[in-house]
Amino acid sequence: MEKSLKEIAQLIGGIIKPSDENIIITGLENIEGALRGDLIFAIEPHIEEAKNSKASAVLLPMNVEDFPLPSVLVADPKAAFAKLLEVFTPKLKFKNEISEKAHIGKNVQIGENAIIMPYAVIDDYAKIDSGTIIYSHVYVGQFANIGKNSLIYPNVTIREYCQIGDNCIIHPSATIGSDGFGFTTSNGVHTKVPQVGNVIVENDVEIGASVTIDRATMGSTLIGCGTKIDNLVHIGHNCKIGKNCLIVAQTGLSGSTIVGDNVTFGGQVGTSGHLSIGKNSVFAARTGISKSIPENSFCAGFPIQSHSDWLKTQAALRQLPQLIKKIKQIENKIND
Repeated sequence: MEKSLKEIAQLIGGIIKPSDENIIITGLENIEGALRGDLIFAIEPHIEEAKNSKASAVLLPMNVEDFPLPSVLVADPKAAFAKLLEVFTPKLKFKNEISEKAHIGKNVQIGENAIIMPYAVIDDYAKIDSGTIIYSHVYVGQFANIGKNSLIYPNVTIREYCQIGDNCIIHPSATIGSDGFGFTTSNGVHTKVPQVGNVIVENDVEIGASVTIDRATMGSTLIGCGTKIDNLVHIGHNCKIGKNCLIVAQTGLSGSTIVGDNVTFGGQVGTSGHLSIGKNSVFAARTGISKSIPENSFCAGFPIQSHSDWLKTQAALRQLPQLIKKIKQIENKIND
């Protein structure tokens, strides 16, 4: 694909010098890999690095002046670049059909323009709404419901009674509705507690590869509208995740954890069960959450503490070898 810098600026609401309007862009790249014909974006702290790029043009924030390369100034270069990625990336093409090689159970409802690829299994009484794409080797259980314009990648399992909203993306090998980890123990014998609830995933949710979301023991495990879940995350039974949360890879939320809106979990965060986490909170990577957390918190470490206290602790720990050396010197003086 080719577009002039003027056309690109019009697409993203950018400002360019008139003398640069006719520069032709043939691709998008990162700073290191860019060549002639490519467009890149740069924000701090990478603007200085971008000055030496071989790219034909750069997307930059509005406040950047006297940049040596042709540039398009926009309010948010990263968001503008994301929009252009959609323009420059060829769209995948699928046959608008339900494959004869897919298994469609009895009393299944399938909406207009839904696509079901070979070897997918849609079990009895399931519902697939219009515009949704089901890749090969997906299993959709009985009475499950998938909304409009959702995208379900290969090897996803959506078990019985679970509900997926509109405009959702579920990446390969995710499992929605696996049994919650519930057992009673008597005389050393573990007996399974039936897990008869479901999972409800609201609209505009993205679920990464190999994520597991357990069905509720009773009721519903809930993933709120607009939440984005990275790869290799586990969400236990009866959790309630609010709207627009971000859950980064290898995070594990124990059963019945209640999470408010707009909460961010860094990588490898873990929680105890039956906790309440207030909205707008942020947890640094590898935080161990062992108690309920109020709204608007920024926490780190284990035992969990405020992020500012954690930074002080880490700074103090670095001084320990020197402090131990001084203590030994003082002990030696006292002994002498």
